[in-house]
Amino acid sequence: MKLPMRRGAKAIALCLAFTAVLTAADLWTKQWAVDNLPCQVGETANCRAIPGRHFSRAGGILLVDGYLDFTYAENRGAAFGMLNDAPAWVRSTLFTVAATLATGVLMWMFVTASGGVLFAWAVPFIVSGALGNMIDRWRLGYVVDFIRFHLHDGWEWPTFNVADITISIGVGLLLLDGLRKDASIAASNPPTAHKSVSG
Repeated sequence: MKLPMRRGAKAIALCLAFTAVLTAADLWTKQWAVDNLPCQVGETANCRAIPGRHFSRAGGILLVDGYLDFTYAENRGAAFGMLNDAPAWVRSTLFTVAATLATGVLMWMFVTASGGVLFAWAVPFIVSGALGNMIDRWRLGYVVDFIRFHLHDGWEWPTFNVADITISIGVGLLLLDGLRKDASIAASNPPTAHKSVSG
């Protein structure tokens, strides 16, 4: 039985180090948001209970007028606020299992040299994002978001964080890796021309 290929110890160490750096950056920026940004109107009771905290978007940090600002938000659900109303134990169990499985599978695929270069880069981006948001859920019961993109007072993208950005980058790299693999397979197996024989 042939054993699967494995990436070298140096590559694994770099992957783990990059994952740790990205996770630390995510957690640091979230703590900065907690310490420096006011809560949104209509956010959670926990947010309102913090002494001296304001509850208006007006107290956020404006980056690009009418388009981008830093505004504190708490997301107890999944992406776009899904599962916000589910019981806390359901959310905690579901998100912990999903993050643990995703982390385990991706790290195993990395160690066994699955995918190409883009896949290898995708792993720390996705794993760090999953870990950062999972740590938030463990210690706070919700995920801290603070990056708000919108078009003046109209359309608004759900508030997000650094972990969401790294996950999005990682998923994009996975898709590109898959496209490169498909293109490589297609190039190495060109279609054969069939000659028609007329009698």
